Amino acid sequence: MIEVRNLVKDYGGHLAVDHLSFTIDDGQIYGFLGPNGAGKSTTMNIMTGYIGATEGDVLINGHNILEDGEKAKKCIGYLPELPPLYVDMTVKEQLLFAAELKKIPKKEREEAVHEVMELARLKEVQGRLIRNLSKGYRQRVGLAQAVLGFPPVIILDEPTVGLDPKQIIEIRDTIRKLGQKHTVILSSHILSEVSAVCDHIMIIDKGRLIASDTPENLELQMAGKAGMELLIRGEKEQILRILEAIPQAADVSLEESGEEGISRISFCISGKEDEDGTDIRETIFFAFADQRLPILSMKATKVSLEEVFLELTAEAETDSKEADGEETDGEETGSKDTDSGKTDSEVTNSEETYREMTGRGLSGEDFDSDDRKEYVQDEVFKKEAGDREGDKE
Repeated sequence: MIEVRNLVKDYGGHLAVDHLSFTIDDGQIYGFLGPNGAGKSTTMNIMTGYIGATEGDVLINGHNILEDGEKAKKCIGYLPELPPLYVDMTVKEQLLFAAELKKIPKKEREEAVHEVMELARLKEVQGRLIRNLSKGYRQRVGLAQAVLGFPPVIILDEPTVGLDPKQIIEIRDTIRKLGQKHTVILSSHILSEVSAVCDHIMIIDKGRLIASDTPENLELQMAGKAGMELLIRGEKEQILRILEAIPQAADVSLEESGEEGISRISFCISGKEDEDGTDIRETIFFAFADQRLPILSMKATKVSLEEVFLELTAEAETDSKEADGEETDGEETGSKDTDSGKTDSEVTNSEETYREMTGRGLSGEDFDSDDRKEYVQDEVFKKEAGDREGDKE
């Protein structure tokens, strides 16, 4: 079992991990999901003892990773995003070296290395120098190195990043095999990867845990957004009138299907049954049958993990802005420049400011350049710093 308690990592005022707490049970595959910069890799680096925490504790099978690091690390196999490999070693030499570092008894090393090479499908390249391997094979060597000795907890940070589809499938298969005997923690921002292999998903955004559940339960939490899609032959106005009379149908969207006289209709449903217990599909079928409009296709559409992720991270963004006292209705925010009465962004992004600093005008296209904005903001910062130095003198 892994316990993370009130974990904080502060980089000079930037909270990469913000009071994060969770528990990971034995024998499951857990997915760490979040956008780039969410704090996934930082959390994993702390969990493995690679970096320290500003606050909080991490317990691996009861051992504190900071206070009892040696015992805690014996329980962990870790694959960082960039595997630590010696490129002048062969695959087998690298794994034998790693086995020695892990203090696997000498008489057991050959067998241990053979076992992980079999698992990671490295037998045919065991004699090749690592510098001559493709990225996919290097990732496999890193994975084999992480599972040497078969520690109870395997932590994988973005294990499929940069791999081609075939390599991704092979790594997924290996992760599933590991999940049969080990606790696996998998970090990724690729939704399909997480949903394909994980038993439990934790969604992290801005260093905070915003959801933790099985993929199925996360989708069920948003079941109210499930819907249906129909192909119907008939007049559009008549189709819309029929659906308006069905209470469970909401957010109706109608578009051309590409076939003459046939419309594609999609809508959300508030429940699978009517008040009297009738299946919503029956209600829809008979409503159109009574008007002699044929339903050519009817299928349910459920909320995908992608939609769950976007919904939850959007909610977290809104909550964060409200907590910080920011406006969430799209109004301009920012401190005012006392001289001009403009916001900071208006001052630093103005053409007048740029011309004053560079002596150059701007075309409309250049005026929107991110590079130009960054330049202006840097120059403003330098000017303010110079003013402060002048005040000191």
